Amino acid sequence: MYYDLHIHSALSPCAENEMTPNNICNMALIKGLELIAVTDHNSVRQLSAFASCAKASGIKCLYGAELQTSEEVHVLALFKNLDDALKLQPWIDERMPGIPNSVDFFGDQWVCNTEDEFVEQEERLLLVSLSSTLDETIEEIHKLGGRAILAHVLDRENSIMNQLGFIPEGLAYDGLEVKSLEEIPRVLKSNPWIKEDETVWLTDSDAHRLIDIAEADHYMTSTTFKRLWGDEA
Repeated sequence: MYYDLHIHSALSPCAENEMTPNNICNMALIKGLELIAVTDHNSVRQLSAFASCAKASGIKCLYGAELQTSEEVHVLALFKNLDDALKLQPWIDERMPGIPNSVDFFGDQWVCNTEDEFVEQEERLLLVSLSSTLDETIEEIHKLGGRAILAHVLDRENSIMNQLGFIPEGLAYDGLEVKSLEEIPRVLKSNPWIKEDETVWLTDSDAHRLIDIAEADHYMTSTTFKRLWGDEA
């Protein structure tokens, strides 16, 4: 399946307001994608509308969020089932610092309905660190039946390599996200304990605009999907 599992909606303050559920699904189809996920910053509140729009458009989807740990590391939480993903919101709410969003500075944080109408503005700033460590965050994702992907591992901001300098040996992640396959040798050189052929590597867009949603360039085989989800695949 051609995929893009890191897409932000209009709920993320850094994303454009054009990133509504129907627009995302339709653009993904235009670009030839078969599997997508919406992963907003520290929220799953857009996922119900996204799930309905994905079903109506015929595109397959996973359900997710991009969580920021207390170390300021970004982790993608991906779920196969919507109900499992929605259970993450109370856990997030308990760990949010409650800083008010400044729309003029950070941008809007819109929750949309299935008609792409803006129905509610998230008042708390979502671009914050939760009061949960990297290990605790991964543990909660697994507890709810999800998979934990270390996001954009070589990026300058909020990547594990930038924040910690390395990927801890024994960390219970399920996959590593890179911007391109050319980054994999750099990851392996800095973290020689990582086995290339035993790792699930994902290449996503981290799209904040419709135009940035990935083209049909990255293919997930059934074998890789089963490695990610195990007996649940």
